[in-house]
Amino acid sequence: MSSLSIGFASIAGIMVLVGLGVPIGIALSATAMIGLVLIVGPGVTLSLAGVLPYDFAASWELSAIPMFLLMGTLAYHSGLTTALYDAARLWLRSLPGGLAVATNWACAGFAAASGSSIATTVAMGRIAVPEMLKAGYDKGLATSVVACAGTLGSLIPPSVLMILYAAFTGQSVKALFLAGILPGILTAAVYTGMIVIRCVLNPGLAPRVSERASWPERWAALRAVWPLPALVLGVIGGLYGGVVTPTEAGAFGSGLALVIALGQRRMTRKILMRSVMEALEGTATIFFAAIGAILLTRLMAFSGVPGALAESFNAWAVEPWMLVLGASGVYVILGCFLEPVGLVLLTLPIFIPAFEALGVNLIWFGILVVKYVEIGLMTPPIGLNIFAVKTIVGDAVPLNEIFAGAAWFLLCEAAIIVIITAFPEIVLLVPRLAM
Repeated sequence: MSSLSIGFASIAGIMVLVGLGVPIGIALSATAMIGLVLIVGPGVTLSLAGVLPYDFAASWELSAIPMFLLMGTLAYHSGLTTALYDAARLWLRSLPGGLAVATNWACAGFAAASGSSIATTVAMGRIAVPEMLKAGYDKGLATSVVACAGTLGSLIPPSVLMILYAAFTGQSVKALFLAGILPGILTAAVYTGMIVIRCVLNPGLAPRVSERASWPERWAALRAVWPLPALVLGVIGGLYGGVVTPTEAGAFGSGLALVIALGQRRMTRKILMRSVMEALEGTATIFFAAIGAILLTRLMAFSGVPGALAESFNAWAVEPWMLVLGASGVYVILGCFLEPVGLVLLTLPIFIPAFEALGVNLIWFGILVVKYVEIGLMTPPIGLNIFAVKTIVGDAVPLNEIFAGAAWFLLCEAAIIVIITAFPEIVLLVPRLAM
């Protein structure tokens, strides 16, 4: 059996294991180890298994991941997100589908302090879904807007997925963060347009809220929001003002979130311990899968799969859009079955060498990868964000209604992908101006 055949067989083996419910970290590690033994022998494989995981986990740049996760858990458990939703609700409630629009923009705001799609979905879902259901909103709309707008946690900086992408591709974390700003705003705006149009055409989806908020109430709610924008601006200002590096920004943000929560007397020992434990659990999950991906990366290098794919792309992709179309198909299909970190870590070792060989801008491609991950978070049968919302609502909303509501957001995502592919400057403009 040739090395190339072993490489492709390993990819197929991973798909089978994941389909059987094996955790992505174990599937990646076990398959990579077996493939390496077949290609380079047990001695070299054991040596690589002893060195590569440590070299990866000890990377200074990756220390930003647990810190950004901690920043998000501190912001959520200390109640900084509640005021954000309350303000959005009071200011936007008069629009058609105003509570859904408010939820959409509140998710975008929390995404800037979270770095995680699941964390954003759970945080806003616990607050917004009961409010919308109580107001008589369509169950599919009320739940799907949280599940789909929650995906902005991966796109609007800071983003854990962008840090992982930068670590694997050697790209600038700062440039990736900047590149996600305009696509994030574009996504939230397109979602808003779709919600408003649907609710105008079908008012039964979102009954108008009869209660009117006075201007003093609106301004009071807006004043109460200041901790979260202060946190976001503090991190972004420190990062792009040169006070902290991208690696240090997570720790700076966590410290700032702790100081704000203490200043507002919202921090207790129980909240602090819970936030730390959730951040640790998330970090362990990500790193375990990442170590398996590192081993798979070395297997791919020894097998020659990236080179073969690059040659295939060169022969097939006579136009740039054809190249993107091929990768798009792979990401959309795999995104239906793999969780976000696993999807990124599985595909990057295969695609990045091929795209580098073809001269594709890897900052632009990184944002495209994040968009595909977002799509995977809202598509069956896995759809982690959908299941996160289902966990919150329990039996109150059937799973098929949430997926049906998400279909409208998937149409929006298809339009957004077309836009940023046709106009790559939407992604590259801010990094180019700032850097």
